[in-house]
This record gives sequence, C-alpha cells and structure tokens, in this order.
Amino acid sequence: MTADTRDASTPAADLGQLLLDAKFSVPQPRPGTVDRGALVDAARSSDCRLVAVTAPAGYGKSTFLAQWAAAEDRRVAWLSLDPFDDDPGTLLASVASAYCRAGLGGNDLVLDMRGQGVSVLGRAAPRLAAEFRASPEPFVLMMDDVHELQSPACHDVLGMVLSAIPRGSQLAATSRDEQPELPRLRAAGDALEVEAGELALDASGARQIFANAHVSVTPELAATVTDRAEGWPAGLYLAALIAKQGPGQVQALTGEDRYVADYLYREALLRQPKAIQRFLRRTAALDELCAPLCEAILGSSAAGIHLRRVEAHSLFLTPLDREREWFRYHTLFREFLLGELRRTEPGIIATLHERAADWYEASGSPARAVEHLLRTPDRDRTLRLVTALAHPTYMAGRFSTLQRWLRAIGDADIEGYPPLAVQRCWGCVVTGDTTEAARWAAIVDATAFDGMPGDGSASFDSTRAMLRAAMCADGPEQMMADAAFAVAQEPPWSPWRDTALWELGEAHLLAAHLDEARAAFAEASATADQNGNLETIPGCEAQLAWLAMDRGQWQEAASRLELALATIEGSRLHDYMTSIAAFPAAARLSLHYGNRKEARQQLARAMRARLSATYLLPCLAVRLRLQLAQVCLALTDLGTARQLLREVDDVLAQRPALGALLGEAEEFRRALASSAAPGPATPPLTPAELRLLPYLQTHLTADMIAKRLFISVHTVKTEIKAIYRKLGVCSRDDAVRKATAMGLLGG
Repeated sequence: MTADTRDASTPAADLGQLLLDAKFSVPQPRPGTVDRGALVDAARSSDCRLVAVTAPAGYGKSTFLAQWAAAEDRRVAWLSLDPFDDDPGTLLASVASAYCRAGLGGNDLVLDMRGQGVSVLGRAAPRLAAEFRASPEPFVLMMDDVHELQSPACHDVLGMVLSAIPRGSQLAATSRDEQPELPRLRAAGDALEVEAGELALDASGARQIFANAHVSVTPELAATVTDRAEGWPAGLYLAALIAKQGPGQVQALTGEDRYVADYLYREALLRQPKAIQRFLRRTAALDELCAPLCEAILGSSAAGIHLRRVEAHSLFLTPLDREREWFRYHTLFREFLLGELRRTEPGIIATLHERAADWYEASGSPARAVEHLLRTPDRDRTLRLVTALAHPTYMAGRFSTLQRWLRAIGDADIEGYPPLAVQRCWGCVVTGDTTEAARWAAIVDATAFDGMPGDGSASFDSTRAMLRAAMCADGPEQMMADAAFAVAQEPPWSPWRDTALWELGEAHLLAAHLDEARAAFAEASATADQNGNLETIPGCEAQLAWLAMDRGQWQEAASRLELALATIEGSRLHDYMTSIAAFPAAARLSLHYGNRKEARQQLARAMRARLSATYLLPCLAVRLRLQLAQVCLALTDLGTARQLLREVDDVLAQRPALGALLGEAEEFRRALASSAAPGPATPPLTPAELRLLPYLQTHLTADMIAKRLFISVHTVKTEIKAIYRKLGVCSRDDAVRKATAMGLLGG
C-alpha cells in the first residue's frame, strides 16, 4: 500500500520500527547533488579520530556524510540525531543500535545501555567504550545533527565514546555549532575540521546545480549568483528552483535583492498552488512526517497526494528511510514555514499538535504524543499522559527525558495534579534529592484527588500510601498501615500491587513478623512476574534468600538468588534500587560455599550500587548496609564494615524510628567491636566519592565536574584526592583502571 492511499485512520502497526529504520539509514542524496569527492577523500585519508563538520543550515552537511558513506569500504554506522536523543541513556542506546546495525557488536549491547542516574557514566558508557576498543574491524560512526544534544550529560558520554574509537576508525559528526569535544581534540591534533568555507560551492558547483534543474546559465552569471549567495548551497539550489519555475528569473536574481533565506523561500512557496502552500505551512509543525500522519493533522485524504507532489518538486523534503515513507523538511525551510504558519494561521497551530498527538498515541507512540502536547495549552491531557508514562519511562532508563517533560510542564501545574506530584516525588526519592523530596512529600500529603490517577493504580490515596510507606518518615506502624492500605486497594492485575506487597514485606520485617514478611515477599515476586514488573523480583527474592539463610536453608536461598540475579542480568537492572539487596545476599551465599572470590565480586557490585539507597528509602538503606557489613565482617574487612556502620548511623539520624532494624544495628555494632580480626587501614569509597568516580573517565575539569554534581570545586578536589588515596593511585587514568578492576566501574 502506498503512502498516498493508506487509510489515515489506521495507525501503522510497525510505526516504531519504521522510525528506527529511518533513524539508522543513510539518507539518499537528492538527484543532482554536487559531488563532494575531494572532501570525502580528505576525510577518509585523515588519521584523525574525529571529523567535525560544522556549518550553518543549508551547507550540505548531511549530504556530505551520505556521499562519504556511499564511498566508504569500512563498516558505516549511521545515526540521525533528534531531540529525543537529548538524554544520555537514550543517546547511548541509539549509538549502540547504530553500531550493531552496521554488523558490529554483540546482541546484548543495546540492552546493556539501559540504566538511570549514575549507571549511564558508571556502567553503560564504559561498556560501549569497551566494545568500540575491541571492534574486530575498522568502522566509521556517522552522527548527523549533533547540535540536537543540549544536555551536558550527553556530551559527557559522547566524549567517553569518542575517546574509545580505535585508530583506523573514525567518528564523523555534523553540527550547526562547535561540538564541546572539538577543542580538546583540536589541541591534540586528532580532529579534522570541515567548515562552511570548505562546503561552500564555487561557480562550477553552481553551474552543476542549474544544469540539473534544466536551467541555462552562462559562466559569468553563475559566478555572479555564486558570489551573491556566498557559495551557500541551499541558496544556489533555491535560485535554480525559482529560475526553473519562472523563465527569466535568473536575471532578476542577480539584482539588488540579497539571497537571504526568507526571500528565496517565499519565492519558492508562492509559486506553489494554494493547497500545496497550506500543506507545507501546516505540516511544518511535524518533526517528521508521513502520509497517514499528514492526513490525520490536516483532516484530508489528499494529504498523501500533496506529500508526493512536494517530494517530486524537490521542495526541501528529505527522505528518512529507503521506502520513502518518512520525511523531514530541511531545517531552514521548516523554520521559514513555521514563521509563515505563525504569521498566517496562528490559531491552528495548537490544533495541529493536538491532532499529531492523537495520531501518535493511537499508533502506540505515547512519548511522541507528549512532545506535541507540550506545545499545546491542553495541560490536563498532558498531565494525564505524563503521569501514565512516568514509571515506564524511568524504568526504560530515560529519566532525563522524564525530567525534561516535568520541567516543561512546570511545578505549578504538577502541584495542581496530585497523581503527577506523587511521581515527581518518587523521582526525587530515587535520585536522592532530599530537599525536593521533602517538599513534594509535603505537597502530596496536603492534597486530595478523587479521580482516576491514570498511572494504573487503583486510586490516588493508594499511590500516596505507597510513597509514604517507602519513605517511612513516620515510623514502622504508619508504614505498616500505609502498605496494608495499598495492598487492599490494588487488585491482582494492578501494575502497582507488587510494589505495595513488597512494602508490606518490608514493614513486617521492621515489626519482626518474619512469617508474614516471607508471605508478602513471595506474593510480591509472583505478582510482579505475572504482571511483567520484573524490577520488583530481585529485591523480594533477595530478602527471601536472606531469611532462608538465617534458617540454614541454603538450597532454597540458592534457588531464590538464581532467579534474582538472572532477572537483573536479563533486564539490566544492576543499578535499580530494588536490585541492590541481591548482591550482599549472593556474597553471603558464596562465602557459605567457600567461594571468597565470588563473594568479593558480589560485594563490589553492592558497594557501587548502594549510593542510590539514601535515607529517603530508610529501610532499604539501613538493611542493605547491615547486610553488606555482615559480609565484610565475615571477610575480616573491618574498615569497610565500620564505614558501612557510619552510613547506617547517618540514615538513622534522619529516620530514627525503624523498628527491628535498630536492634539489628546495635547487635552488629557489638559484634564488630568484639572482633579481633585485623582490617585494612584504608576505608572504602564513600557514596559521595562513588558518585564522583565515573566522571574521572571523562575529560571534564574539576570545576566542570562541580557544576555537574552541584557541589563546590573544593569538594571535588578533596574527593578526588580521597579516591586516589583509597585506591592507591596517583592519576585519573590509574584511578579508572583500578576502579574498573575492582568492579566499581564498567560492566
């Protein structure tokens, strides 16, 4: 079925795959494109790892890369960046996908890019960098439109990946602005720069453009046009297009008018029929377009025909896939069209975005629907959809995207929609933002909401109760009441029931109700498996394993931990808070069977992950550290055990009412004090030092790291010195190597 005959009311079942194919496919050059062979040869023959193509819109940056890709005999991994990639986790997944689609990399590489928070720098980026270094054959990674990456975190991971590209391979990146990685590589002589001057066309290039448009032009006139356009390829192409549509226009184009974009685009636009002009203006609201989407936002079955006509007339429409179903407008042309839309039909813009959101949501792409809804005044619908997407977006490792949505909505609107305020608070809890978590918890406590929350839970009161139970700010009795209330509210099929049951199990542990805790954890794990919420399984199975080991039931513990660890590995849940408990339990089991090496490996995994367990999740934070400390004591690592006990005390200072955990902490304190075993003089890295550690892999200076972490430069320098001392090294490179060998960084 062709794009112009497809029923616009029927969403494309494989929309996601089509968009991915477009993203990772080398675009087809427009017929008659000027050959860039000399520039391609210079880039290919360069031994520089970075080829930075920097120029304003309209200079043929993408075309240059496409011609290079066609001439390349090395493997080519192509990635067209868009605003959705402005999230470090998403960016890494996109780069990994491009690499694998080029026939490079293992099948699990893209899955390994999952994760949130520190795992992006601490686990995913090092994993991808290691894959690049070990590439069995040379490759060229081509990244188009790097200027779409605005987040400093994206450039942090991109810098790490770039540093890992082996000799003989290259990264070719286009951007409208100078890339942050460029100055360092320029100073090292490891960057080839292609700028507007190299991409500008001369008179012979102008003659080729006019000849391909079947417009006769003398050498003298071509030289004049080229001079006025200052070699700007888009301007020359527009001049030829206008001249083709109106005989004698070449002479007019050499008059007093400047070859500015608005003039040329207006000339090109006004020569189109009214229906095409309207189609161009209105579809400019779309970042990417296809016939069914155009038909949906325009409410016309003729939209597909118009799209084909625009493509046939080469009106700055770039195909994104080989099937020529998805397109985008050239950046400058789209900007002009949007200006015309705002000038002529400002009242329809919000409607166009609402219709696009309708189409994307019906097509199974709600995240793209959000991007359009954020450009409308329909805050109610936006709030509901973001609430529904908040948890799955977080679990997909796209926490930066969720944060961007929340910033765009604004705190005032979030406060007015309590279900999203709960999700906002959860975000602060899992990232350890203590100040904001307290503020949002107070807002949630003070509000009421009677409608359906939209996040899949039974009620707002239930989700609020789960948040309160997790934070345990009012003691174990209130935690028990909140968790029991949520369990009673959430039906078996609810995506939140496993969370409520997990919290109920934790509350029973605080009350020393071990049998009830085991029952709650077992039901939570089974419910999570049934409902596909795999992130709950490792924590529940780990607690069941620990309780089994306390009873001497080692075979049951081994079975429980096998499931927990397999779930973590299979779904890449290493850095999620619900997974952390599996690592000390696995270490204890390994010690029981005499495998001290495996015990230390599992201990390292837990030590690096513990920084996400703050006093905002006090039961998890204290129990994790006590379990880790017990393993350390068994390994006679008293220095680490003492550090963990200090961290327990820090949590208890904020949450002093933690029931049975208080007695467990005192019991361990006595055991540690009575131990005569020698311990290492150097304590382990603190959570603050672990938070900074991944940045030592980057080329960020101390003041830049301070800005990333919102701490002072003095604190950064002090923590770096502490890291060096504890690891026994004298440089960043040595610290990274030592930390990687210890399991504190990387896979």
